[in-house]
Amino acid sequence: MHELSIGSAVLDTVVRHAAGRRVEVVYLRVGALRQVVPESLAFWFGLLARETVCEGARLEQELVPARLRCDGCATAWAAEVPAFRCPACGGAAVAVEQGEELEVESIDVQEARCTA
Repeated sequence: MHELSIGSAVLDTVVRHAAGRRVEVVYLRVGALRQVVPESLAFWFGLLARETVCEGARLEQELVPARLRCDGCATAWAAEVPAFRCPACGGAAVAVEQGEELEVESIDVQEARCTA
């Protein structure tokens, strides 16, 4: 259900930056460690966007895979399962390099039409 609050935050950000212009596409980067269900987020975003400049906008989600790095031996690896031990040395002091992103990358808006 946290997709509802994420969708609301994304919508607020996009509406603010759209400055009254109709939004056609929202490009969002979502890290795998955020545990977001893409279909659920798209559903809530669409529902929340009704009667705003984002109504009918397409939500394009880029999933950013989790990537970890061992502080002990500097090995970096893609984390496909939530195991936070270095596969090279077994060390548990690891840092997340990517996978926690949740950001509006960009938006496509309709250009204002000239009435000349």
